[in-house]
Amino acid sequence: MTDHIPVIAIHGGAGTINRASLDTAAEARYHAALHDIVSAAQAMLLQGASALDACGKAVELLEDCPLFNAGHGAVFTDQETHELDAAVMNGSDLRAGAVAGVSRIRHPVHAARAVMDDGAHVLLGGAGAEAFAFQRGLEAVDPSFFSTDFRRQQLLRAREQHRVALDHDGSPLAEDKKFGTVGAVALDLHGHLAAATSTGGMTNKRVGRIGDTPLIGAGTYADDRGAAVSCTGSGEMFIRIAAAYDITARMRHAGQSLQQAAEAVVMESLPAIGGSGGLIAVDRAGNLSLCFNTEGMYRAHARGGELPQTAIFR
Repeated sequence: MTDHIPVIAIHGGAGTINRASLDTAAEARYHAALHDIVSAAQAMLLQGASALDACGKAVELLEDCPLFNAGHGAVFTDQETHELDAAVMNGSDLRAGAVAGVSRIRHPVHAARAVMDDGAHVLLGGAGAEAFAFQRGLEAVDPSFFSTDFRRQQLLRAREQHRVALDHDGSPLAEDKKFGTVGAVALDLHGHLAAATSTGGMTNKRVGRIGDTPLIGAGTYADDRGAAVSCTGSGEMFIRIAAAYDITARMRHAGQSLQQAAEAVVMESLPAIGGSGGLIAVDRAGNLSLCFNTEGMYRAHARGGELPQTAIFR
């Protein structure tokens, strides 16, 4: 049965996005990147690709874009290293896969998909995750592949201020105060949902820190009976309230609409414990929520064959 209109949405992080610090040229680069990436996934869905494959492609492209904190362009830990996390989930059968704390896999989202396809485990971390990925033929890179001078300068500023920065919290997007995660959610022609999320974490984070992104139900979740969700924000807070799962739980058990559930989580549950950020979500009826409690969130979406929409600010 192929009577569903496909929907794709992506995000590139949320945070203190200061209009004054984002010049016209920089803003245009973000819009162009978001447009091109969501368009590629949209084309796949229109050709009959699964929601899972479309989300994987979108996040792969986001990982390759140095404007965002995932893959190439990931932020640095306090030891000037990179530790990347990613997760994927399939809404039709609740299969999921994730990797955490990897530094030599070019596309962590592909490793997460490989964990899911293998089926023996859901979450692999560190060297074990890398060994598994390379056994599956995924591309290996030197950790320096992920480094950019922009992120190194960001680390130096965070060290000077003795703080851990949530990627888009300084310039563009108050770039040192941005929650740097990327993600995608999709509904395919067959009515199935999927989600994928990837991140470099927080600038100057302690080595070994793992946030919400690779934790199924916290930063990533998909269930055809509810919604597909990808989160970006203060990961510890998203973990504490099981943010991504809570969207589906509210829909299934409390009868809330997608937008009601998203607003309850993002505007009420998160702020109640000091949490900031946002999420993207889509349900099986094709309803979308791009909800955030920060000044902005890099985001884009496309429905059916309509022209993609991109946005940064409210």
